[in-house]
Amino acid sequence: MTDRQTDAAEPARALLDPKNDYVFKRLFVRAPRLLVALINAVRHAEAPIRAVHIRNSGIDGEERGDKAVVLDILAADERGRLYNVEMQIRQLPAWSARSLYYLAKLLSQELKAGQDYSEAKPVIAIHLIDFELFDADEAQRAQAHWHLEFRDRRQPAVRLGDQLQLHLIELPKADRLGLPARQEADLAAWVSFLKHWHEEDRMSRLNYPAVEDALNELKRISADEEERYRAFARERALSDAVTDRNAARREGLEEGKLEGKLEGKLEGKLEGEAAVLERLLTRRFGPLEEATRSRIRGAGLEQLERWTDRILDAPSLTAVFEEH
Repeated sequence: MTDRQTDAAEPARALLDPKNDYVFKRLFVRAPRLLVALINAVRHAEAPIRAVHIRNSGIDGEERGDKAVVLDILAADERGRLYNVEMQIRQLPAWSARSLYYLAKLLSQELKAGQDYSEAKPVIAIHLIDFELFDADEAQRAQAHWHLEFRDRRQPAVRLGDQLQLHLIELPKADRLGLPARQEADLAAWVSFLKHWHEEDRMSRLNYPAVEDALNELKRISADEEERYRAFARERALSDAVTDRNAARREGLEEGKLEGKLEGKLEGKLEGEAAVLERLLTRRFGPLEEATRSRIRGAGLEQLERWTDRILDAPSLTAVFEEH
């Protein structure tokens, strides 16, 4: 058998998961036309955009699979509106507050000093989440696509401008419930791609050119050994982060229980949370100075929890303790 025959006999490489946030960003950065199609599908009620300029095509820390790197996509359309497109497969602590904070921060960065407020362009976040966020009642469990804006509670038709918008698509719900055939058919096709990319028969039945194009791009990425390694490194880094956090919290809680027996429940819980925070900071940023340890030990429970929640996203030790 010749080398060529051997290569032909080898099975095709399994496709990478497009929900892996590294793969997701690579897919849409390599093919901005797909990002345009996705944005138009999510914002089906608005006039379609024609093109985007991606502002952050690079991925810092990709070589080492850094668990703290943020793999969102920032892109501006022809009218200057900014889009923040992100895939999230796990629900981070204070997820809603985190999303709103970064959305508001993007808006504040867009308006330059001395610029007229009326010149501020809308900042539109599109977050595709592979978990169910809203499930308080039957109505929430029956909705998968949320479009959140500043509106009056009594008169929802009254909107305080369009500068801040947040689209949330809960992928498990959207896949289970389906989306309205007429209004969101294109978005339903994207949901099918993100949830069932590996089902060849199902993908072949989709009659939506943009998703067919996305599947071909995914095949090209999946055939690249370097891309496969980086996707794996990203998965490993995220798993390591969750494992470290859970292990540190368990260790800290055990210490807290011991301290609680001796010094009371509240003080014991404070000791436990402080121990969790010190361990996580040390693993993330290296040995801590005594001044930092003293600050942690003197903090209240709410402050300790807030600092702990910031660790995975904070780019530096200083950022963990910044007061916004």
